[in-house]
Amino acid sequence: MSTAIAAMTAGCTPPPVKPSAAINDKVYSVTPATIKVKAGIVTGDMSEMKVIERVEEGSGRITAPAKLSGKLVLKNVSADQTVRLIGGKIVYIDMQGRPIKLEEARLEPTLKMPSSYGSSERLDPGQENSQTVDADFPAAALKAKTLKDVRIELTYIASPYKEEMLNFPVSIGKAALSK
Repeated sequence: MSTAIAAMTAGCTPPPVKPSAAINDKVYSVTPATIKVKAGIVTGDMSEMKVIERVEEGSGRITAPAKLSGKLVLKNVSADQTVRLIGGKIVYIDMQGRPIKLEEARLEPTLKMPSSYGSSERLDPGQENSQTVDADFPAAALKAKTLKDVRIELTYIASPYKEEMLNFPVSIGKAALSK
């Protein structure tokens, strides 16, 4: 009887909890961390660029694959055209000028253009749009001397921009009292 009770209490005791390994961010610097480019009537300013992957301490197992992060500012530098931002995608280019493919089950990185109420997908002359970039990054590009360029393929529609004034010539007559 005492053996059965001892077996029951030992069986009900949860197994000891194995401490989990710490997860650390492995940060790769991108050089240069800030760059400005111009394409047509749109300039791009990409800043705060870095690549981060999450790695389990000790085992080196990757718990979250690499992602490129940064801040992208697009500006319409035209004096007389409006730009309607449609979308964009990010392409990673190797040293031979070819695109670097992402691993299976990872999404091709795209840019989301603002389309919610209060934010505009339209850039009038001189206006700019700022957004955070958080895009999947190919593991192959983490090797030294593999990545040459990060390309943003931007799709937009340019249309003439005009500001006109309408003048209505008027005069004010003598005031009359109404009863």
